[in-house]
Amino acid sequence: MPHAEMAQAFRVRGLVQGVGFRPTVWRLAKELGLRGEVLNDGEGVLIRAWGSATTLNTLVSRLRAEQPPLARIDSIEALPLTADSPPTAFEIVGSETGHVRTGVLSDAATCPACLSEIMDPDNRRYRYPFTNCTHCGPRLSIVAAVPYDRANTSMAAFPMCPACETEYEDPSDRRFHAQPNACADCGPRLWLEDDQGSEIDPAPHQDAIEAAASLIAQGAIVAIKGIGGVHLACDATNEEAVNALRQRKRRYDKAFALMARDLSMIARHAAISEAEQDLLTAPAAPIVILQIGPEHQPLASAVAPGQSSLGFMLPYTPLHHLLMQSLDRPIVLTSGNRSDEPQCIGNEEARARLAEIADYWLMHDREILNRLDDSVVRSDTGGPTVLRRARGYAPAPHPLPPGFENSPPLLALGGELKTTLCLWHADGAVVSQHIGDLEDASVHDDYRRTLSLYRQLFDFTPAGLAVDQHPDYLSTQWGAALAEREDLPLTEVQHHHAHIAACLMEHGVARDATPALGIVLDGMGYGEDGALWGGEFLLADYRRFKRLGHFMPMALLGGAQAMREPWRNAYAYLDSCIGWSEVAACYPQLDVVRLLQAKPLALLDQMKARGVNAPSAVSAGRLFDAVAAALSIRPESIGYEGQAAIELEALAQSEADEQSAYGFAVSHGSPAVLDWTPLWHDLLDELSRDVPTPVIAKRFHNTVALAVAQLARRLAEEQKTDTIVLSGGVFQNQLLLSAVSERLEAAGLTVLRPSLFPANDGGIALGQAAVAAAQMLDNA
Repeated sequence: MPHAEMAQAFRVRGLVQGVGFRPTVWRLAKELGLRGEVLNDGEGVLIRAWGSATTLNTLVSRLRAEQPPLARIDSIEALPLTADSPPTAFEIVGSETGHVRTGVLSDAATCPACLSEIMDPDNRRYRYPFTNCTHCGPRLSIVAAVPYDRANTSMAAFPMCPACETEYEDPSDRRFHAQPNACADCGPRLWLEDDQGSEIDPAPHQDAIEAAASLIAQGAIVAIKGIGGVHLACDATNEEAVNALRQRKRRYDKAFALMARDLSMIARHAAISEAEQDLLTAPAAPIVILQIGPEHQPLASAVAPGQSSLGFMLPYTPLHHLLMQSLDRPIVLTSGNRSDEPQCIGNEEARARLAEIADYWLMHDREILNRLDDSVVRSDTGGPTVLRRARGYAPAPHPLPPGFENSPPLLALGGELKTTLCLWHADGAVVSQHIGDLEDASVHDDYRRTLSLYRQLFDFTPAGLAVDQHPDYLSTQWGAALAEREDLPLTEVQHHHAHIAACLMEHGVARDATPALGIVLDGMGYGEDGALWGGEFLLADYRRFKRLGHFMPMALLGGAQAMREPWRNAYAYLDSCIGWSEVAACYPQLDVVRLLQAKPLALLDQMKARGVNAPSAVSAGRLFDAVAAALSIRPESIGYEGQAAIELEALAQSEADEQSAYGFAVSHGSPAVLDWTPLWHDLLDELSRDVPTPVIAKRFHNTVALAVAQLARRLAEEQKTDTIVLSGGVFQNQLLLSAVSERLEAAGLTVLRPSLFPANDGGIALGQAAVAAAQMLDNA
């Protein structure tokens, strides 16, 4: 006996528009013999279907199991459906509400089907570097406005040929409504040019990509225009080429990113776990930080000086796949700019700004509308950790936790360094791609342009703004001016509270949840009392926080100079914890003592005594800098933020079995203070006894982890909370993060750490928005 037919509607929410979701519904419905229709609307995808209850349930289960690669289903809600005359077939129909204001998706790495086509000599897209479909290709990088139609992208300049048009209109084709769809007959073109801007004719039986690969193999530096910006490429095994790139780019120390043809090529030079393999081959195709060991073949020493890891990515566009097919070794693939400037995205810009860096340019005529840096991810014990969130991840929305359903739309403007923006609305929080450090004027220009673009793309009108409390942050000043101009309420959010709130929000912690103990370790942020904070133990929920403890405060001798010259921090700690005269008398043979004796210490003492350019600061970052300087790691100056601490961690990682720790003290006042005086006595004693510096570096990490975990356990017990949040840039130190997490979890505590959003200041815009939303809901 046949099953009775019924009518049912399904509302699908999530990332379900522009990813081939409707064709997937259409295909499954056809296979299951269902009748009805599927359409996009303002809430996502709406399905109206007629069939047996069993078949309708099968449709839902198969949708979850067989959703397109770029889709993300947040919910499928069954709705009643009544209709007098059911349709005779299943169709894809247009929206009932006119234009759908869809969110814009992340750019995605080349899918296997497109990769197969560009490698197939019999396929019409053989070696075509701009091949894409609904499962892969450019999205955010090419869009200028919504709705996300071809006319509103940089592909508008390339009308589709009849063959591409046929694919675009066919719901059974994976290029159905793929806005960047193109081929060699109608799409963008690629060429190679020299330093005079003249196009180079490749050698016989070569195309421009093969010619560029040959030049790289010969030692040249080639500027390559990709999907979200222009990169600079050279042979990663060629010491002379890599050093030339460093000098020309003025990036003297920071590690370069690498691209390899495939996983087997990476495995020659670094270890790859199963989790890391999954990250490398995911649609986001980020740079993945991988450990290197003595068994791995070395690359040029200038690729990642002073580090025990390499950042590798796989090809993520047809152009990169074709390039790497012609090379038998990895390449450096770093942003096309001088150090600290934004990455080039335009052809004329690349020719002008890279004129003294690149030897050749591999260019194309598809305009990049939105700059996208490569994302950076690391696999940790607790799962993946996003260190920089950009291409492949932004601007995917993150669902709001329970209790925020009626949130007003809010715009959060982030911090000063590693800046991002956050658009917070009832459907989720949209965090922009990494923008950069606002101290650079060109980055600040890009920040304002990105803000304008996002408001347009997401049809976003905020009801309030959120900024950092620091009055000197350019983002705070910009937010205040914007609030006044648009007559909007402005919420100032304490820096470390924002770090904690971002992590709570990422993990879906409800608005009315009991407070957690947040431990935020970073360089520094503006404290509630106007002082500089950066080693904090805060009892916090979304609404408010209480400071329960912190690292010992220390003078920043020379102000901002102390963030660039680690020796200043070493002197501050040694003088404060032990006394300089005692240090100089007892340890005259130590390198750090001889180094400091050549410095203007009397002047620093006067600055400290008079309170001139020597503010007191609590800063975990400066403690790591001080210890690095004491171990002769970058004592004079650093070439990039966190360099001394990063090299200190790399040194410690070589002593994996070392479990000993130094002394420390914890006050029982309110707030409690972690005192590092015993640590400095022990550390100097071991230096004087010629204990190897890797052992000292590991014992220092053990000490900080032990001290932080011990104080956290005490405070959690006193406050009757079992949830601990770990955030702040210093917790991007893998050794410290894992050691603290393991100790706290062993004590039965729940540890939350940032995963999808950076623990550094790249995540605080999200936290600012969450705090402002909670406070506005309370005051509504």
